[in-house]
Amino acid sequence: MSFYQNNNDSDKDFSYSPLQEQLKHEEEEKKNRHHHKKGKSAFGYFFSGFLGVVVGALLVWFLVSPSEGEEISTSIKNSSESPKITQTATEVTTDVTQAVEKVSKAVVGITNIQEVSNFWTRQSQETEAGSGSGVIYKVDGNKAYIVTNNHVVENAKQLEVTLADGTKEKAELVGSDIWTDLAVVTIPSKNVEAVAQFGDSDVLKQGETVIAIGNPLGLDFYGSVTTGVISGKDRSVPVDLNGDGYEDWETEVLQTDAAINPGNSGGALVNIAGELVGINSMKIAESAVEGLGFAIPINTVIPIIEELEKNGEVKRPTMGIGLLDLTEVPAFYQKETLRLPDNVTTGVVVTEVVPGSPADSAGIEKYDVIVEMDGKPIENAIDLRQHLYNETKIGDTVKVKIYRQGKTMELQVKLTDGTKL
Repeated sequence: MSFYQNNNDSDKDFSYSPLQEQLKHEEEEKKNRHHHKKGKSAFGYFFSGFLGVVVGALLVWFLVSPSEGEEISTSIKNSSESPKITQTATEVTTDVTQAVEKVSKAVVGITNIQEVSNFWTRQSQETEAGSGSGVIYKVDGNKAYIVTNNHVVENAKQLEVTLADGTKEKAELVGSDIWTDLAVVTIPSKNVEAVAQFGDSDVLKQGETVIAIGNPLGLDFYGSVTTGVISGKDRSVPVDLNGDGYEDWETEVLQTDAAINPGNSGGALVNIAGELVGINSMKIAESAVEGLGFAIPINTVIPIIEELEKNGEVKRPTMGIGLLDLTEVPAFYQKETLRLPDNVTTGVVVTEVVPGSPADSAGIEKYDVIVEMDGKPIENAIDLRQHLYNETKIGDTVKVKIYRQGKTMELQVKLTDGTKL
């Protein structure tokens, strides 16, 4: 039951007591409060969320300054671009580079210019026949002395030396020696910047680092450097000096695995201290062989170039005979012509005797077979030459044991200067 009775009727039709008025008023306020609370709750949630966003944005704004924002923007922009290439400049110095720097300017190029005939014009003209290397080892007054190989300067009409700075000088041949494959040339000294220092090849050790400097394949590769080790000492390499297909001599050399190619001939082989210990001379050119190069030991080079400077040639003792290895003679002729006993299988057959020579004076004849000299066995022509050139000197008398028609004989031969025969 309502205290208001006809609640839908107008207030003007009814009168309320004070108590009824109070209750009515309280009920209306209660309704108003309930309605207001619902509206306020939805708005509060929205307002709280909005306020959180605003506060977060303000915090970001105050924490990040405008300049830093620009940097972040730039960084993001740059990250899409390719990174910049950077480099460092590190100058590396080693024992090898120091040795090369010390001696490289003393290594030169040598061009062999020869005179050739033109078949069509029947005229002669000078042309480059080949090139090699050389080493400046001495300056004396206005001349600089260069050591190289004999085969580098052989048959030259003119020689041209190219220095490290590209300067070209006309060179003069002082002298050469076919047996050791060495030669000496001179140039004006005014543009020479460095001279090589001689080392001692006798103290080299197997496995010791060495450096080859020269001009492989010509002057386009001027001053090329290769490194390796001493692979062996006191090696003997047989060589054919006159191109007849027979070995004439055995060259005493140093063996190295430092790359030595055509054009390196006459160049420097130096130790890690930059001292000249050898003159590069040859390379075994076979497809199945790698890392086998040779150099003439500097202790062999020095006395030869000193004699070349003094005399223009190396004077050696001679017997005045022609030689042929017994192993080259067919067995039939060994038995029928030379009449050698079966136990004689090595030696040197005399193919000719120069009239008036030491051999002629001593009584040596054609077809004699030399088997000993001074008590040492002689198995081939190389043995004979090496005994003469390395063990004797001009004016010495040697004892020669020979077989003549199956009988042994000993003769005394007094050696003379081979250049005078």
